[in-house]
Amino acid sequence: MTEKKYTVEELLEKAYQPAKDAMKLHPFYEGKIQTLPKCAIRDFNDFAIWYSPGVAEPCLDIQKNPEKVYEHTNKWNTVAVVSDGTRVLGLGDIGPKAAMPVMEGKALLFKYLGGVDAVPLCLDTKDPDKIIETVKLIQPSFGGINLEDIAKPKCFYILDTLRADPDVEIPVWHDDQQGTACIVTAGLINALKVVGKKMDEVLVSMIGAGAANIAIGRVMMTAGVKPENLIFCDSKGILGTHRKDLEAKKDENPQKWNMCLKTNSEKREGDMAECMRATDVCVAMSKSGPGVIKKEWVAAMATDAIMFPCANPIPEIWPWECKEAGARVVGTGRSDFENQVNNSLGFPGIFRGTLDVKARTITDEMVIVAAEEIAKTAEDKGIHEGYIVPNMDEWEVFPREAVAVALKAMEQGIARVKRTKQELWERASRIIKETRDMTQLLMKENFISMPPTDL
Repeated sequence: MTEKKYTVEELLEKAYQPAKDAMKLHPFYEGKIQTLPKCAIRDFNDFAIWYSPGVAEPCLDIQKNPEKVYEHTNKWNTVAVVSDGTRVLGLGDIGPKAAMPVMEGKALLFKYLGGVDAVPLCLDTKDPDKIIETVKLIQPSFGGINLEDIAKPKCFYILDTLRADPDVEIPVWHDDQQGTACIVTAGLINALKVVGKKMDEVLVSMIGAGAANIAIGRVMMTAGVKPENLIFCDSKGILGTHRKDLEAKKDENPQKWNMCLKTNSEKREGDMAECMRATDVCVAMSKSGPGVIKKEWVAAMATDAIMFPCANPIPEIWPWECKEAGARVVGTGRSDFENQVNNSLGFPGIFRGTLDVKARTITDEMVIVAAEEIAKTAEDKGIHEGYIVPNMDEWEVFPREAVAVALKAMEQGIARVKRTKQELWERASRIIKETRDMTQLLMKENFISMPPTDL
């Protein structure tokens, strides 16, 4: 059967439809998450077990052995989604209240895709030290922390400080850095197989030098891309040792200056177009488009180019424009286009595995094995130009990631508990499947209402 060809107008209408629907359905549901009991309540006498007086015994047990909090409470499966609202999607500094719909959405994805209970915590401060202090103060209630949509360079400072602090006992993760790096690396692994190129030979242009692309570059290097084959470009031009403005501020943003030192062996200077010229791969994490990247810049890339324009909510260039310009594989961050190179394929499974062994942190090595497992899941089904990573409805990718991540955490000696590969698979699969089944049951019984047809 011949695939329908859409006009540009039809493609644009399709691309903007989710935003229109969101404005109708968010007020209809008045929020996307809620709290429900997970224990049996046979009658009101059970409250004597779950609350006073019975609850005193678990409290005393935890007092004697603090690690028992993971047995007596839901701490083991609860993550805080922490943001100050300073860099929300492609919207910028819109504040903590305006960030809430995104953080609720993140919590929804955590639960439905990974079986992880997540709580949005939007903080009314822009002070990085206050954010650090807040995360440390809320540790007793959570099994992990997901930092989200925090502006650079303080996002680097916050993450690095918390991960290095010996008093931080739970994993702290910045999804805009580590999560984005995971899924882009997974997409790159399979895209290179499709076009027949090798990781250690490709030339890669990086449009944007913020938290996401800096982390992607770091993880790509770990995965096999040569540092000298990366070329970064920010709003002022290509990064390199010629950028005296960045050298002058290297103490404020050492990660960015480090990329100036390690990358761009060709010593290129100039703008975005020059950055992309003759490169095999382009990863764009800059500002919401369209029109940020021009078709002629894509046309000037190498043969069989790979394009990942991933700005939210609109990619830097529409995927069909990339294809018209000669790109062979195109992925974006959106679920309504093919090849969704989106964090949603990474963080639910990564946290599932991390929590299932009660790991103390999430390392780059754990991110790499997750990326490899995402890629392998798609490869097992047969990769091609329009399918380089699994779709979110291919639920098995999440327990597969969880197992890989948990095994790596145990190997690295940062897991509190040990489980076999089979135990990890059965546990993760059960938790994720139960979440999906419960959601479907609530919809079937109309405890979650279906939207009216006129919305």
